[in-house]
Amino acid sequence: MLNLGILISGRGSNMESILKSIKRKKIPINPAIVISNNPNAKGLKIAQKLGVKTEIVESKVFSGTREQYDEKIISILSKNGVTPKNGLVCLAGFMRIISPKFVKKYKNRIINIHPALLPSFPGLDSQKQALDYGAKYSGCTVH
Repeated sequence: MLNLGILISGRGSNMESILKSIKRKKIPINPAIVISNNPNAKGLKIAQKLGVKTEIVESKVFSGTREQYDEKIISILSKNGVTPKNGLVCLAGFMRIISPKFVKKYKNRIINIHPALLPSFPGLDSQKQALDYGAKYSGCTVH
């Protein structure tokens, strides 16, 4: 069975849906770890309540480069069984751009949940972008 690492920054609503689906046996994967760059992320408490281990790597106080930050995340994922051979990483509201090194390490093992239709509304505040544009349709992109 694959091990799942979920990266979050905030409420954790997507993460919560994923974890509850796993608990109901709808997704055959082991939820190994939830990592947040934000110590105040509400999703951390949700994950703990659902019995999933959590860790914080606070990005605002991290003194290294983006690559060094990602190396720290990779180390935590690996220690929790989320490796490129038997793991999957889900970016569920993770508000950091991951480095090319991270993408290469977990090639074809990363799922990103973006709250708008790409490529029309990229980046932050994408739902607001869609509203401001007057889009008749909106949605999310999982890639």
